Amino acid sequence: MKGRQGNLLTDRPELYEARFPDPAQLAGRWAEDCLRRYGSGPAVLDLGCGTGRDAAFLHRAGRRVTAADLSATMLAHARVHHPGPVYARADLSGFDFGQRAFDAVVCLDSSLLYCHTNEQLDGFLTSCRRALVPGGLLVAEMRSGAYFLGRDEPSATPSVSAFTWNGTTYRSTTVLHLDRGAQLLRRTRNWTADDGTPPVEERSAWRLLFPQELRHFLGRHGFDVLGLYDGPGPRTEPPWQPGAVPGSEADGDRLHLVARSTHQQEINCVRSD
Repeated sequence: MKGRQGNLLTDRPELYEARFPDPAQLAGRWAEDCLRRYGSGPAVLDLGCGTGRDAAFLHRAGRRVTAADLSATMLAHARVHHPGPVYARADLSGFDFGQRAFDAVVCLDSSLLYCHTNEQLDGFLTSCRRALVPGGLLVAEMRSGAYFLGRDEPSATPSVSAFTWNGTTYRSTTVLHLDRGAQLLRRTRNWTADDGTPPVEERSAWRLLFPQELRHFLGRHGFDVLGLYDGPGPRTEPPWQPGAVPGSEADGDRLHLVARSTHQQEINCVRSD
């Protein structure tokens, strides 16, 4: 049967939430804990908000949340199923919310790593700095480049998983590939379903950043790093729990970042002629 290219879970956000459930709302709770721990104000921008689950949690915690994503389908789902935040379409590598001033920018589940090039990462950090009040926080959670690039190529044997939702079973085979020259973790995932729908092939990639490399980019853009550690976090083993103290190492497969914008004028990282 002929398939198509696309992203099954982005095209159908309800499947995303079924495939990646978060009944304990660990991601949102971890982000709220970081905001409280470092004294953030109430205005939060959630970038790469996806289905809106984490943004809605922060809203219920008393934050004034604007949530942004590039996927119009995800945003439509979020407005219906996770109301409360203001939802807007935006590209992480360059966005502008006008005169809005946020106390914190939150970027979870490796969303930051969709900035594949240095130019895109510069655009992301420039936009964050413009959106934040002086002293505002950047809170991010992502895959760790040091972990993946410091190891052998992932197994060529596909990993297989399945889940059932509304009576239909969805099966996926996934292959990861390290593109070391581009510092990208590339993923090819093929989906089939037992309801007769055509198979779907997904192709995606994440930029892999070393901790010191990330510190360098943040410093160039006027951020002071307050925390950069591998765990505990919402996707670590063991997972984060209330009262957990941030670690001091950065050796695991996840990286957690808290940085504060400085009070100096915005740094121009682009060389002018």
